[in-house]
Amino acid sequence: MSDHAFEQYLAEGRLMGVRCVGCAAIWVPPRALCPDCHMGDMEWIPMVGTGKLMAFTSIFIGPPWMAQQGFDRQHPYCTGVVELDEGPRVVARIDGVDASHPEDIKIGLPLLVDFDDVTLDASRESLDASGPTSDLRPHLVFKPR
Repeated sequence: MSDHAFEQYLAEGRLMGVRCVGCAAIWVPPRALCPDCHMGDMEWIPMVGTGKLMAFTSIFIGPPWMAQQGFDRQHPYCTGVVELDEGPRVVARIDGVDASHPEDIKIGLPLLVDFDDVTLDASRESLDASGPTSDLRPHLVFKPR
């Protein structure tokens, strides 16, 4: 089980999780060992891709690769914790909401997964301890249903 396979699924437009064969716990992103029962027998399962917003933050000063996409103090973006209908929680960018007015973003907002390819700059690539990364890396994005 590797994050590389998870990123491949995202690049294909599929949200996948893993289920522990021992205790049936579901995890997204995948884990090699189940945090609940500590078994290493995990199987890939497709996620429906719907959920609800559980927590969020508006980011006005982000990392360089987000600034390259046009996000800044005048154009913030929203990142949140999404509880998938299957139960796991994931952190993702939340598009389709006004991050400059966080008071209007509501916890419990129904969301649907979308996929976005983000071009990374050299500073992001240098943070990857496994070596150079590709220019494009899929990122998980959700939008209101």
